[in-house]
Amino acid sequence: MSDLAEEEGKKGLQLAREAIEQYLSDSMKMKPKKGLPVSFEEERGVFVTLNKYGTLRGCIGYPYPVFKLKEAIIDAAISAAVNDPRFPAVTEEELTDITIELTVLTVPQVLKEQPKELPEHIEIGKHGLIVKKGLYQGLLLPQVATEHNWSSEEFLCESCWKAGLPQDAWLDEDTEVSIFEGQIFKEEEKR
Repeated sequence: MSDLAEEEGKKGLQLAREAIEQYLSDSMKMKPKKGLPVSFEEERGVFVTLNKYGTLRGCIGYPYPVFKLKEAIIDAAISAAVNDPRFPAVTEEELTDITIELTVLTVPQVLKEQPKELPEHIEIGKHGLIVKKGLYQGLLLPQVATEHNWSSEEFLCESCWKAGLPQDAWLDEDTEVSIFEGQIFKEEEKR
């Protein structure tokens, strides 16, 4: 799978916004429109992040390529707006104050290194992380570590925390750590 072109990213952002607008106005999930780029037919992992004046307002997605990109964008956008358990549902009125960010993911790759060597294989600003242990799983997008100025070790600790695990769980032999990359597209900041 190749990266999306800038124009394709803009179309993805437009699709996400239209999906949220339609859902907030009539509670209906839109059907993918005709004329989308061929790349939107590929199965891709994707996350949609909503920010209101630079503050997180919702973020949901699919880490694995289980849906066509166009369907994953629509589902993730609606879910980020109304189903993120950390926030109340977005209202139609506040949607004009929200900026959408779309992250299209590569397929996650499990790191096979010894736990103590994991930080050496994580590139801040390039890799996102998925930490799994038993029934627990946590994911942080690549941009999160950069935004917080974390080291690789801090990124691992925070990913464990996100999974509901102790922060040092990445050092356990039975904890699975995967890396992925994300291509990020953002709407212009709302003022």
